[in-house]
Amino acid sequence: MVVIHFTAMKTAEAALDRLTDAAAEVSSHYLVAEDGRCWLLVPEEERAWHAGAGAWGPVTDVNSRSVGIELANPGDRPFDAPQMAVLEALLDGIMARWQVPPERVIGHSDMAPGRKDDPGRHFDWPRLAAAGRAVGAQGARGLQGSPRSGTPEPARFERAARRFGYVPPQGRVAPVLEAFRQRFRPRAEGPLTQEDIAVIEHLAARWPCART
Repeated sequence: MVVIHFTAMKTAEAALDRLTDAAAEVSSHYLVAEDGRCWLLVPEEERAWHAGAGAWGPVTDVNSRSVGIELANPGDRPFDAPQMAVLEALLDGIMARWQVPPERVIGHSDMAPGRKDDPGRHFDWPRLAAAGRAVGAQGARGLQGSPRSGTPEPARFERAARRFGYVPPQGRVAPVLEAFRQRFRPRAEGPLTQEDIAVIEHLAARWPCART
């Protein structure tokens, strides 16, 4: 799979220093600056320490099963056009070389809900999904905002979230809801809604995460 991150640092150079410092015990395969400069830090066939604790579906050692891409961004602003263009080119190559399907391109927050929040609500997931470089909620758009009665059921949300690939940390659903919204409903806030359930059930039905 591919895991997308933001650096949460002031500059790409500061992130580069940290990602190449052995004492920091953190790395990534690629780092992409705001202006499109790109560094290959770890060969794709080698394991990089970019994901940490977490899981996606049955995969609990994400570092050994993924290519990590760090995007220079402090986390509080949109991602620049040159950076997104380079990211798309990287994804095209990685997905072709390793036969990664769009549903296996995820954010760091997807596999570590509650612990990580990158690439965050400013990242343009719909842009990637529109070009087949990730999956999105476009097909569920008609479900959002439609009248729905009854109290939202957290257990129903959790079942669909697990089927899609989310693994609730210590069984807690709230971090998964936040991670899901960051990616698929970035303007949503507050308690669980029927719209949240409709979207996650659509995603789970269309792209269930393999359990083998």
